[in-house]
Amino acid sequence: IYWIKPYCRVCCVSSSLARKMPSGPTLLTEQQWEPVVWQKSAPKGQAARSSAAVNAARRQGETVETSKKFSGGSNMSSQSAVCPNAKKLDQHAEAFRHQTVSHEFAVALQQARLAKKMNQAQLAAQINEKGSVVNEYESGKAIPSGEIIKKLNRALGVRLPKAK
Repeated sequence: IYWIKPYCRVCCVSSSLARKMPSGPTLLTEQQWEPVVWQKSAPKGQAARSSAAVNAARRQGETVETSKKFSGGSNMSSQSAVCPNAKKLDQHAEAFRHQTVSHEFAVALQQARLAKKMNQAQLAAQINEKGSVVNEYESGKAIPSGEIIKKLNRALGVRLPKAK
């Protein structure tokens, strides 16, 4: 039982309000008649994957989904296993490469940079990129990016040829 003063100056609660307020937890006014069903949890870990657990689940009428992984459970390395896409890989004899900037683009970029009397690091700093990006574009190894080419055009004040 809690003792409340008849009148408290701090929180201004009168004794008449204190008598109306419940002193304990409020109980529900109606009863709940829904049944509560307790179920045993499904097996976990290795027990869930065993054949005995799968057969028991089938006997109880539960849905069971089983699938075998490709070369799963074997002691073979992934390189020695036959790849399902090996036939497609063997059909393509040509070598695939990324598209790089053309030689004309690389030469034009280098000439425009030298005309502005800038080195690669200064040009890279002006377009907010790393120095290696400018180096890759000038050596012809870079994969062309429209955004970087626009930055180079703006910084050098020239129109560079298509990167192709």
